[in-house]
Amino acid sequence: MTSPIVSPITSPIARRHPDELVVGLVSISDRASAGTYRDEGIPALREWLGRALTSPWQAVEKLIPDEQALISRTLIELVDVGGCDLVLTTGGTGPSRRDVTPEATLAVGTKEMPGFGEQMRAVSLHFVPTAILSRQVAVIRETASRAALIVNLPGQPRAIRETLEGLRDADGKPIVQGVFAAIPYCIDLIGGPYMECDEAVVKAFRPKNAIRQK
Repeated sequence: MTSPIVSPITSPIARRHPDELVVGLVSISDRASAGTYRDEGIPALREWLGRALTSPWQAVEKLIPDEQALISRTLIELVDVGGCDLVLTTGGTGPSRRDVTPEATLAVGTKEMPGFGEQMRAVSLHFVPTAILSRQVAVIRETASRAALIVNLPGQPRAIRETLEGLRDADGKPIVQGVFAAIPYCIDLIGGPYMECDEAVVKAFRPKNAIRQK
């Protein structure tokens, strides 16, 4: 596994395939970025995407402290310079003074996507009542030539998996949908690459007329 990138991105990430997804993975933690705590967010995201995606993808990783201006700058860099189609952040979405990820995300978005935060809290409420303290948001960031989806996720690996994947009963029937089921079609709508998923992990939903014929 590669270490998170700490140097600035100065050019677009080279795609190895026209349909390759470029995803930014941003872990936001004072302690982890200072080296006093082992980051668990980026490894959890990378592992889950490795199971969920069957189409080509590559990740650009950033581990940064809870500084609002730096978070916003990192998100802008990943989208505007690196060319990421999707950015997933983890950490910094609670009510404490240092939790500023939602504010930094909203500051760089051109469209807010409130359904993502609503659904993530709906998933988490199946486990803990403190899910109502989570402030995750999602936005679209548009430039003159492209657009990307930015989604805030929880900080704990288990919560990351649950909110992305959703919950199923013993027979595999969905109890509550995770947010990732809607992400491939969202990326379609904003002009990104066509994403395909392993339905044993998460089933991407698209209208019939948006499904690519093989």
